[in-house]
Amino acid sequence: MFCLLLYEKCFGVTTRVIPEEGHHCICPTRHFTLICFFTNSPILEYPIFISLAHPFFEQMAKSLVLTLIISSLFFGLVSGDWNILNQRWMRKKGVVRANLKTYCESWRINVELNNIRGFKVVPQECVEHVKKYMTSSQYNADLERAVEEVRIYLSGCCTLKGDGKDSWIFDIDETLLSTIPYYKKHGFGGEKLNATTLEAWMKESNAPALDHTLELFHEIKNKGIKIFLVSSRKETLRSPTVDNLVKVGYHGWTSLTLRGLDDELLEVKKYHSKVRQQLVDEGYRIWGIVGDQWSSFEGLPFAKRTFKVPNSMYYIA
Repeated sequence: MFCLLLYEKCFGVTTRVIPEEGHHCICPTRHFTLICFFTNSPILEYPIFISLAHPFFEQMAKSLVLTLIISSLFFGLVSGDWNILNQRWMRKKGVVRANLKTYCESWRINVELNNIRGFKVVPQECVEHVKKYMTSSQYNADLERAVEEVRIYLSGCCTLKGDGKDSWIFDIDETLLSTIPYYKKHGFGGEKLNATTLEAWMKESNAPALDHTLELFHEIKNKGIKIFLVSSRKETLRSPTVDNLVKVGYHGWTSLTLRGLDDELLEVKKYHSKVRQQLVDEGYRIWGIVGDQWSSFEGLPFAKRTFKVPNSMYYIA
């Protein structure tokens, strides 16, 4: 960083210490003073050292600092945030720490990366952030991008044999159907899951389709690939699930697998693995899986490719 280079040049030592804002230091080998400033500019995000080589230049340097600060505010207004969060850094006692919005976005991203696992509820301080994301154009864009990556993969991945054994797996909730209307009334993951109320809502068959995956579903089906729906929903929800899927435009899948009584004793990832093994044993080639949970992909046998669509509201293991 420029400021550290000046600091090192001044003292003739290598340092990784970022001085506090407003810090003054008198150079022992050169006759000038360095003053450290911070800005929130997306361009000037590092500390700035201003050299006061002569009293004549002191007023000029201070004017320059004022100009830089005003410029940083101007750029912050006109350039737009570099991410969804309007990220700003705060420095306290030499430690760089993120503000709440940055923390919550980091939490959300690490959920998607499967670094954060097994959480029962969204942290209370991040519920509002998750709500905003899951109902935002950014969520829609992220889902659309995932679907576009599937299309790119399909454009050159698969040598279909036309023997009826080429297959694709879709999850249902947050993949084909959205449960966001339910979670709008139940804290967007900030409340511990109440299976009774969720299943009662599912029985109403009113979950809307996710438009991007609806289009993808039919594109894959029209290629002659058999579609298998594998969900962690209970077998008792079969009828309302089928009604819901058909009502919003899904039709023509090969089979729908839901969790029976025996499957409810299995971890979800072992249940999905078991279903894939049955398909492979029947001679199917699984070209891909689209799902919102990592448990839809984990375990043997693997599909040729997996595509994770975003969901920060809950975790199913």
